[in-house]
Amino acid sequence: MKFEVTILGSSSATPIFNRNPTSQALNINERLYLIDCGEGTQQQMLRFDVKASRIDHIFISHIHGDHYLGIVGLISSMHLNGRIKPLYIYCPEPLKAIIEIQLEFSETTLQYPIEYKFTDPTKAEVLLENQDIIVETIPLNHRIDCTGFLFKEKKRLRKLIKENIANLDIPISFYSALKKGADYIAPDGTVYKNDTLTIDSAEPKTYAYCSDTMYDEKYLQQINGATLLYHEATFLHNMLDRALETHHTTALQAGEVAKITNAQKLLIGHFSARYKTLNELLDEARSVFSNTELAIEGRTFVIGE
Repeated sequence: MKFEVTILGSSSATPIFNRNPTSQALNINERLYLIDCGEGTQQQMLRFDVKASRIDHIFISHIHGDHYLGIVGLISSMHLNGRIKPLYIYCPEPLKAIIEIQLEFSETTLQYPIEYKFTDPTKAEVLLENQDIIVETIPLNHRIDCTGFLFKEKKRLRKLIKENIANLDIPISFYSALKKGADYIAPDGTVYKNDTLTIDSAEPKTYAYCSDTMYDEKYLQQINGATLLYHEATFLHNMLDRALETHHTTALQAGEVAKITNAQKLLIGHFSARYKTLNELLDEARSVFSNTELAIEGRTFVIGE
């Protein structure tokens, strides 16, 4: 099953040095999920071939402008391009009023419905569950209410060993039971154990998206063992005082989070505009957690690779 994330924006409060405000497109089994929608997200989607028509679910971590100012434009473009299917937005409650007042004063009546589910910054909760994934909120510690998002693959069914199945002439009608773990009893009473007829599917993968937050042990247990952890790393650690003042994280702290939570891989982003190049941030995170990459715009990271 495809499970990959494309970086659309990796800057913090302002777009600068060819970096745009935060946004990511997550592809899970060919379904697209948009995570945050900073200014310029539509242009980035066009640039990196992320089709808006394939997005049905948008997750907004908080209502600082660099994480949501692109959403009204995206909603309007979907309308102008003839969208009729529902759009689901998971967000802090005030965002609904922001969107609606924009639509009201532009005298825009959307051709499609928007369904809102409001996030609760005080507790982790399930926002979405379908056949592929479960999505939970991650309560974070920022200046305003903010949640990250944990995307968890569901365990896939077992895979049939075709040659063994064929040799026993097992009826197709029994394949579903085999995939769910049932043993096969032949007409002569012989029992064939499931593990001789199927193999287990891969372990489910997880993507933990930790948006704006200061270092806080409260969210570490929930993200433990993430296959890929995205964590903000706004400043170098020599600016820790500024990070604490603004409720952000340093690259060193992001590396520490990945190490403590046994992440398989760390992706850092939300870089301050003061940094023209990002190598120092990468080096600092890698000094603690070697398997770290930069959230470079246009790059697609396969989760679990």
